[in-house]
Amino acid sequence: MKIPNHIAIILDGNGRWAKSKGMPRNYGHVKGCDNLEYICEVAKELGVKYLTVYAFSTENWKRSREEVEGLMRLFRNYLKKCIKISKKNNMRVRIIGDPTAFDQDIQDSIRELEEFSKDFDDLHFQIALNYGSRDEICRAVNRMLKDQAEGRLTGPVTEETISGYLDTGEIPDPDLLIRTSGELRLSNFLLWQLAYTEFYFTPVPWPDFKKDELLKAIGKYNERDRRYGGVKEE
Repeated sequence: MKIPNHIAIILDGNGRWAKSKGMPRNYGHVKGCDNLEYICEVAKELGVKYLTVYAFSTENWKRSREEVEGLMRLFRNYLKKCIKISKKNNMRVRIIGDPTAFDQDIQDSIRELEEFSKDFDDLHFQIALNYGSRDEICRAVNRMLKDQAEGRLTGPVTEETISGYLDTGEIPDPDLLIRTSGELRLSNFLLWQLAYTEFYFTPVPWPDFKKDELLKAIGKYNERDRRYGGVKEE
């Protein structure tokens, strides 16, 4: 079985999973966070080199105050815990998105985690926090305009130029996108980067998405006839 080099996952269904068990939505987010730690270990074990997850979108601020506050508490705990996880898995962690909307202590934890894990390379783990692909592209264009005005960017803009200004500039595009819990849309996630990515949708909610489900997704990926512009991938 060929293992995708880069897997992206939209972590969906935590709240509905909790509700189905008569629990508050934030209970589902806690269990989803636990499952994320588990899936990182599984991904490394399988030989995945890049794992990118959609954890909190720019639109998620519109959720109830109680749920958002619960997520902020979860982020605070997870970012600190992730230092130990990154060392255990020799895993580099990067945050994509715009962290400036978070409280200063969360921003500080993000910088500490990224600095601590920067030399690890068994697994490259990207967490999308306050991320929206349209927002990412707007921020990239504004940086390009600034660099052009200051003489650091010249010549025609190419696809490679744009890719380099995105939050994922140093990261290869995903080979496989997985979305859990039955929704069949991208929800403003990695719109540029997913141009040639294979999609896999499953009704399984994220807290129940275990190794067997990941292998099922990879199995379906292996059944695809991967073509780029009509030329089959070797």
